[in-house]
Amino acid sequence: MRLYHKFIKALYIIAGLFVATACTEDFEQMNISPNQPTAVSSAVLLPAGIESSVDRYWGHRNRFERINLDGGMLWVQFLARNIYSDEGDNYNMSPAYYTNNWKGFYNDALLNFQRIVIQSGPEGAVPNTNYEGIGLVMRSWVFSLLTDLYGAVPYNEALQGTAQTPIYTPQYDSQEAVYAGLLNDLKLANEKLVVGGPKVTGDIMFNGDILRWKKFANSLRLKLANRQAAKKPAESSAVMTEIVSDPVTYPIFTSNSDFAVLNHSSVRPSNNEWHEVMVQGGRTDWNLSKTLVDKLQALNDPRLTVYGQAVDGKYVGVPNGLPDAIATTYLAGSAKLGTYFMQPTTPSPIMTYAELLFTLAEAALDGDIPGDAQTYYQQAMEASFDQYDLTIPDDYLAAAGPATKENILTQKWIALFGQGIEAWTEYRRTGFPVLPPKDTRALFMNDGVMPTRLQYPSSEYSLNAAQLEAGIGLNGGIDDRKTAMWWVE
Repeated sequence: MRLYHKFIKALYIIAGLFVATACTEDFEQMNISPNQPTAVSSAVLLPAGIESSVDRYWGHRNRFERINLDGGMLWVQFLARNIYSDEGDNYNMSPAYYTNNWKGFYNDALLNFQRIVIQSGPEGAVPNTNYEGIGLVMRSWVFSLLTDLYGAVPYNEALQGTAQTPIYTPQYDSQEAVYAGLLNDLKLANEKLVVGGPKVTGDIMFNGDILRWKKFANSLRLKLANRQAAKKPAESSAVMTEIVSDPVTYPIFTSNSDFAVLNHSSVRPSNNEWHEVMVQGGRTDWNLSKTLVDKLQALNDPRLTVYGQAVDGKYVGVPNGLPDAIATTYLAGSAKLGTYFMQPTTPSPIMTYAELLFTLAEAALDGDIPGDAQTYYQQAMEASFDQYDLTIPDDYLAAAGPATKENILTQKWIALFGQGIEAWTEYRRTGFPVLPPKDTRALFMNDGVMPTRLQYPSSEYSLNAAQLEAGIGLNGGIDDRKTAMWWVE
């Protein structure tokens, strides 16, 4: 039975009150007061943190918090808005957008995982290495999202608002420093997680299957190492080679049955976020982008029948960035989002087997790991089709082309449909896929530049201004939506 009761939501709302700002110098030094609600068991904290973070990553049911639907999915041209184009599609965004997501990831997600790590650690109230390892994995995943969204973030001094020596104005750490910490924590998590070790409950991701948590830890570590490879080639190659060369010590995803995904139920509020927004909320604001439709039709790609719904037997995409007066004319005749993605029980992946294989293909092509890039590339495409119970057409591999950098990243983009934030990060990192020229009728904000990051929230300007200023400096630019991320190739 999944633990999605209202009292859980109340617990992490209360927990948020203890985090005025973000982050941690020494995570193990957080004070656990018997007079505060920090004695909540890991079995309660874990499902609350998982639900909060995965739902937010996939879309979130509240307006101005749909970081995926009104951000990544539009910017990489999976979807286009047919109304309210100034909510993401034309590169505009409300300040509430980047403020609410900052607060949500820190207060509703990270604080829960932080408490699990502390109380289940060797000096904690209830030592349990498997809870500790799971907490490290999920904490690392959320921090990777935050740094890839904003750049420098409070990390080493984060989440210490209730420490014995509280830190209310935490320092910002550069993306390079955050990545170093994440790679170390994920390796530690793999060591902490013991198959056949202490039992865990409340695991709504893998139902207590510790081997799957180890696979997620190592697959995520490999992905982050590849992401920073252009900046730290030797170190990144060493990390990836260590993992792929020793699958017994460092298991990774091996099929579509063991990747990282949150399954949903048909009972609200544990239903899929897109179902909540589009079916329960009745929103019809999004259609398939012309860019995606044109690409899939050119490849004769049957995934188009899953990603979208034809209208009058045809798939017509909407150009991105159109003003409302033009965009609304596409509402009735353009391809709608596929029904698969709007079911209450549709799973929410956060890292798929196909994504891992594309990452391995790129790493092999770059010479960072042993193995054949073409083989990984073909396996990745096959895995993406299989994910939707489709069989890859006989002529598809020829149509997709050989395993070049552009082809690998273009096929990865197609496979990441639904995970717009991830596809946006890969586009910012590599410049692939090559997107078509903007429609001449489109009106884009941000000087016509696709957002490269989110701006910092107003709360940081009012509560942590000095540290924020230093953090902006670490990004190498001003606090705008055009400053490049550290890992850009």
